[in-house]
Amino acid sequence: MKKIAVYPGTFDPITFGHIDIIKRASKIFDKLIVAVVDNSKEEFLFTTGERKAFVKEGVKDIDNVLVKSFNTLLTDYVKKINTNIVIRGLRAVSDFEYEFQMALMNRVLNNEVETIFMMPSEQFTFLSSSIVREIAAYGGDVKGLVPEIVRDALLKKFKKDK
Repeated sequence: MKKIAVYPGTFDPITFGHIDIIKRASKIFDKLIVAVVDNSKEEFLFTTGERKAFVKEGVKDIDNVLVKSFNTLLTDYVKKINTNIVIRGLRAVSDFEYEFQMALMNRVLNNEVETIFMMPSEQFTFLSSSIVREIAAYGGDVKGLVPEIVRDALLKKFKKDK
């Protein structure tokens, strides 16, 4: 039986830290679904379509990764795609409390769901989408933090010329 895992997130935008987790998780599972949150109640910098396109570009060389979006409870989505494995990234201890709480709630909602925590490689432990957005908003260069397609979109979004 093929082992399928889902790596959910807003990916607003995707960073090299996310891609690091995706690459490493794709070596563990037969198929990895990167599930982009599509929630009309949240405000995102990029649309769901843009975020999916950025993720697809960032993982285009990884054969067993699919990029999808979802707008339901994660536990419902996991059941729908016939898996019970959720991948979550932990950068620092500060991430742990929130992620631990979410993993336990997911298990309450569906006791079949197992969450696997992965730490990014050391060079990405400081990196988050919110930090990238803030750097770009103030005209900083995000080269080396995000794929080129994301860097270009951020420059355009914030109308900064580099």
